[in-house]
Amino acid sequence: MAAVASLSLRKQICRSFLVQNATFYNAICNNRNVVHRRNKLASLYFQTKNTCFRPLTTQVLYKTDVTVDYRDGLPVVTLPLPSRKDTCEFTLKPISQTVGDFIQFIKAEDGGIDSVAFYTKDGSRIAKSTTIDVLMRSDFQISINDQKYSVSPPVICPVTHEDAQTLTDIKLLISKLYTTLNVENYQLEREKELRTRLEDLKAQIAPLEQKAGVICSKASVNTNRLSWLGLGLMSLQFGILARLTWWEYSWDIMEPVTYFVTYGTSMAMFAYFLLTKQEYVFPDVKDRQFLIKFYKLANKEKLDVDKYNQLREAITEAEHDLRRLRDPLQLHLPIKEMDKIVKKE
Repeated sequence: MAAVASLSLRKQICRSFLVQNATFYNAICNNRNVVHRRNKLASLYFQTKNTCFRPLTTQVLYKTDVTVDYRDGLPVVTLPLPSRKDTCEFTLKPISQTVGDFIQFIKAEDGGIDSVAFYTKDGSRIAKSTTIDVLMRSDFQISINDQKYSVSPPVICPVTHEDAQTLTDIKLLISKLYTTLNVENYQLEREKELRTRLEDLKAQIAPLEQKAGVICSKASVNTNRLSWLGLGLMSLQFGILARLTWWEYSWDIMEPVTYFVTYGTSMAMFAYFLLTKQEYVFPDVKDRQFLIKFYKLANKEKLDVDKYNQLREAITEAEHDLRRLRDPLQLHLPIKEMDKIVKKE
């Protein structure tokens, strides 16, 4: 019996000791958690106090207050309308819109508004050409029908040079990634579009091309005939002068005649220049005669030369764009590989 009593006493002493240890441990843990939370709150307080962080919205005290907050990077101005007795939100673009645009938006929402003006805290009027970005940098006042509202836009920390450079690098990386993923599909779609357009243009120009080919052949034949006719007339002139010089008369008599013939030919060439504003050069004369005959035959055959020229220019432009699209630099291929592709086609 004594042994049993001593065993039960030992169990009670051990149980009470374990309970005291557990209570003491819980107290220590709770104390540490409280201290950790206090330190964390204190650090957050000092971080908030030492930085320029502000909530990106103004505090609303009354329903008639004007508030400004930022949503998706754009300022949203909420102001009361005097006629409707309710508030209206205006989402503004900081860079592209101005104070004048904002005034027009306000007047368009409420027809009972006669005058809207913006003033600084000192009472100076803000010009309508001022951008919204500049307006939101400091406190200002809005006067609607001679009732003024004070506005305090939220302060946004300016972007540092390092952050701006990092943002620029990220934009470039995203642009390169997008180009790498989509450039091949774009090139294929663009090539398909150019091929379709080229086929359509060739189908439109086919009947005009056939008619123009016939007209070109006729004009070319006529120009060649006139060229040979000119050579024949020059040969005839040479023969007549030779006959008069060596058979009919002497050189002493024919020398002034040949001089006047040569001078008359020079006068005829100068007259050609005055009429055509072009120098008398045989290739140019031949081309001019070809075009004259071509347009005469085109009017006779009812060929629309202007439409033909427009279609021809469009085909040339489409072929040029297709060659540029197949450029090895665009396809990211070496020059040798591009030559192989061209030979296969």
